[in-house]
Amino acid sequence: MKFRPLHDRVVVKRVEEEGKTKGGIIIPDTAKEKPMEGEIVAVGPGARDEKGTLVPLEVKKGDRILFGKWSGSEIKLEGEDLLIMKESDVMGVIEDRDVAIAKKAA
Repeated sequence: MKFRPLHDRVVVKRVEEEGKTKGGIIIPDTAKEKPMEGEIVAVGPGARDEKGTLVPLEVKKGDRILFGKWSGSEIKLEGEDLLIMKESDVMGVIEDRDVAIAKKAA
């Protein structure tokens, strides 16, 4: 089944954090917080402005993003836990560090 969000909504899959601290201590599942980082798996067409013109979203499928702790609505689609949220709930896009470093060096 395919799912397409409407308007300025995005579907996000949480990216699981590593279950170990930098010092090597293993964190049990009961003590972990839900990650606030995810990957966009689907985007809506965009919102309409006052004139009725479609304004496309700035994020795209595959973007890795940061979002607020309580952002979005949790859903289960084909056995997978996902979030649906408005683009305005997205705090930012995480750019690939290697690409960013290469651009800076050039």
